[in-house]
Amino acid sequence: MQRMAGRQILIVEDERPIREMIAYGLRRAGFDVREAEDCRTARTEIANRAPDLLVLDWMLPDMSGLELARQLKRDKDTRELPIILLTARAEESDKVAGLDAGADDYLTKPFSPRELVARIHAVLRRSEPAGGEERIEFEGLVLDRGSHRVTAGDRTVSLGPTEFRMLEFFMTHPERVYSRDQLLDRIWGGNVYVDERTIDVHIRRLRKALEEHGCDRLVQTVRGAGYRFSALAH
Repeated sequence: MQRMAGRQILIVEDERPIREMIAYGLRRAGFDVREAEDCRTARTEIANRAPDLLVLDWMLPDMSGLELARQLKRDKDTRELPIILLTARAEESDKVAGLDAGADDYLTKPFSPRELVARIHAVLRRSEPAGGEERIEFEGLVLDRGSHRVTAGDRTVSLGPTEFRMLEFFMTHPERVYSRDQLLDRIWGGNVYVDERTIDVHIRRLRKALEEHGCDRLVQTVRGAGYRFSALAH
């Protein structure tokens, strides 16, 4: 697997053996690792120097990791920070709650360090611009791959890394219907397992971001088939 040397990961985990195990695996994979044992320390670390990605445990002593994720996504300075949520909760409703809080991925304990590294690589890839034309325009939306920004008119559309990559895919493949499986393969990649329900959560987040600019109508649900990005009416 390709290394991402120099990319900085902040691990927020109160159980020291687990935190050290994760840190060891990530350093072996070539990442620069910082550690925090609670949300207060994590906020200080992020304020001092924003990491490239946050590995965040759900259950923490001073605040829920879920609430920290919500706070970070509400803050304009940290809303684009990629987050992978770690938890022992395996129910689908818990996964959806984690994604709704702003997490870009969700990993259930116990997990292998190799799986976490694979998930980190996948999320970081979604945070980086793809090849092709620098600027993509569609119905008043402008996606700039170089600056990793989306604008509608003169206003910025705030998107997390997964929603950015999803919108980028839609804008370069308009008018065609894609199933959840196809979107998972094109956006997450075939080597990372992600539940199909994840697609629905990210679609909802993308629509919510576009709604503020009157563009949510572009992301259309095709009943029984999947999703389509289109300027035409349903």
